[in-house]
Amino acid sequence: MKLTVVSKRGKEAVVAILPEASFFGEGCLAGQPLRMSTAHSVMRSSIIRVDKSAMLEILHEEPAFAEGFLAYVLARNIRMEADLVDHLFNSSEKRLARLLLLMANFGQESRPVPVIAKMSQETLADMIGTTRSRVSFFLNRFRELGFIDYDGEGMKVHSSLISVVLHD
Repeated sequence: MKLTVVSKRGKEAVVAILPEASFFGEGCLAGQPLRMSTAHSVMRSSIIRVDKSAMLEILHEEPAFAEGFLAYVLARNIRMEADLVDHLFNSSEKRLARLLLLMANFGQESRPVPVIAKMSQETLADMIGTTRSRVSFFLNRFRELGFIDYDGEGMKVHSSLISVVLHD
């Protein structure tokens, strides 16, 4: 799922790309009166809508589920905070490299999934706050340096891309 927000002037920004088995819309549990973002399916998906009252009941009655849900929400909050810091202090090249590594699960508890499903350069640009032409330039450079490969299924990210993030 792709979560987007739109400014009063009509500019759209990508807030997050959520992997399968993710939650979204949980702001209502904290009393958020209006949704902050719009969810768009980027691939064939099955979505389950859970009423607020049912979710609250499950959270109260199922401690294991509540613990997992809390861990998910906290992890997503930490990721969004890291994204903000990344956006404030790093170049667009580093932000793109970090995004590709995160999308491929490098540095996560789960095993890396080096092939990223097809995603438009425009979406990548929206996610890191730059232009599509800059994303194209960086992707071509990453490919020339052997950090990524393209195939019919998507983009293959090599762990060597981390050198872009770590280099000052």
